[in-house]
Amino acid sequence: MQKKNSHLTLHKVIALALCLTLFCAMTAGCGKASDGTSGSTGSSKGSLTAVTLNEVAHSIFYAPMYVAIEEGYFKEEGIDLTLVTGFGADKTMTALLTDEADIGFMGSESTIYTYIGGTQDYAVNFAQLTQRAGNFLVSREPVDNFSWDMLKGKDVLGGRAGGMPEMVFEYILKKNNIDPKTDLNIDQSIDFGSTAAAFSGGQGDFTVEFEPHATSLEAKGDGYVIASLGEDSGYVPYTAFSAKKSFIEAHPDIIQSFTNALQKGMDYVQSHSPEEIAKVIAPQFEETDSETLTAIVTRYYEQDTWKDNLIFEEDAFTLLQNILDEAGELSERVPYETLVTTKFAEEAK
Repeated sequence: MQKKNSHLTLHKVIALALCLTLFCAMTAGCGKASDGTSGSTGSSKGSLTAVTLNEVAHSIFYAPMYVAIEEGYFKEEGIDLTLVTGFGADKTMTALLTDEADIGFMGSESTIYTYIGGTQDYAVNFAQLTQRAGNFLVSREPVDNFSWDMLKGKDVLGGRAGGMPEMVFEYILKKNNIDPKTDLNIDQSIDFGSTAAAFSGGQGDFTVEFEPHATSLEAKGDGYVIASLGEDSGYVPYTAFSAKKSFIEAHPDIIQSFTNALQKGMDYVQSHSPEEIAKVIAPQFEETDSETLTAIVTRYYEQDTWKDNLIFEEDAFTLLQNILDEAGELSERVPYETLVTTKFAEEAK
């Protein structure tokens, strides 16, 4: 298989990071949290330590994290959390590299790309949240007895090259003996979050969607969920929390407190019903009615989306690199012990 240049996206990230660093040095407002305090750790609000978390997207898929926020678990652990949505792993990683964020939440492939690209103070994964893909295949018409070979010769709205949504999709296709390059047409030109609108507008025979877009397409009668990528790909380390190596070394107590709060959120979703989970996270998704929110949480709940602990296992990291390799996005293997630490998650169990 001919390798793609995995460093192209990374070089853009690093270049942008350097620009933002320069910009921060010249402006007074850079790195401010929503309450006006510094976005980087070291400031405090009362007895709490300010921590800025940049999430790749704001999605019901990440319910345990929002449970931890809404149930006050971060405050219990001494953290005053500012949550910022990056709208893309490249933007979240840039925020982390430029100290706009203390902790990043994204697909771990970004930490691999950054490390291979030569970043000295690279990001290290310390807690894994999801263990299955969170997107779904949506068709324009109802499909009985769906099989993946039905996509042959069809137009599918996909994700960006090198991102987990697209790579997991292609991973599933290959598992079903379908060549992503020749057996179907995958449109990767549409921005993240805009594919559902494009599909409603008539583009594509199928689209790969996260929630709430998949359910929204069904509600409008514009599409039908016919397959779960999470179920068909198996257990995949889809998203994890990371921080720069220097930050973890300087603030192990903060990373431990943050991980403790997350584990409480994980414990909650393991011991409560989808209805209860939906009710707790509702303030995070005010635009989604309770019935839809519960339906989406139930969909993720029933496919075993969330781990019962935050430990990023070595076999999961190996699988991630296998997926990157098959997608032509991995120029070299990265040692597990370099980019993953499990000591905080082990302690939080």
